[in-house]
Amino acid sequence: MSTELKLEPAQLPADAIEVGRIADAWGVKGWFKVLSHNAAPEALFAAKRWYVQPSEKGARTFSGTALLEIRQVRPHSDTIVAWAQGIDDRNAAEALRGARIFVPRADFPKAEADEYYWVDLIGLEVVNREGVVLGQVRDLMSTGPQTVLVLAHEQDGKPVERMIPFVSAFVDKVELSERRITVDWQPDY
Repeated sequence: MSTELKLEPAQLPADAIEVGRIADAWGVKGWFKVLSHNAAPEALFAAKRWYVQPSEKGARTFSGTALLEIRQVRPHSDTIVAWAQGIDDRNAAEALRGARIFVPRADFPKAEADEYYWVDLIGLEVVNREGVVLGQVRDLMSTGPQTVLVLAHEQDGKPVERMIPFVSAFVDKVELSERRITVDWQPDY
């Protein structure tokens, strides 16, 4: 028996960022587990409206983009659990399994000085102190004690990857408005 969810259709905001996925139901009262795409899921906790889209795989219990009005969200053991308006039993929560969660970037909490959301760094040009372009941030990678910028650049006409630790010893400044990161790094490192 397939459960058709009655969710509020919505338009995905232009600044929406995918921040996680719904993993499974949790309990019997409509709560569900959330897998965050970030180790520090502040956006999930701050936003009271989540936009969801069905998983690319598996059964679809809804289509398009829908709005979830979040009643509560909290950490639980090593995961996050949430409860939304209209999701009042385990069957409704299970029907959300695999859904992709989006939050408007405008709803993210303000970052502290010298702190950045990874999503804001993707696409920035990275130059060294001499003005040599080292590449463009394609991704960031957590290696435990530090984060590493993964840059895409070309060398001898071939696309290659360059990695630079995102630590103050190498990063001189991040200029979001200029879409640039200046680093103390040489092209041959």
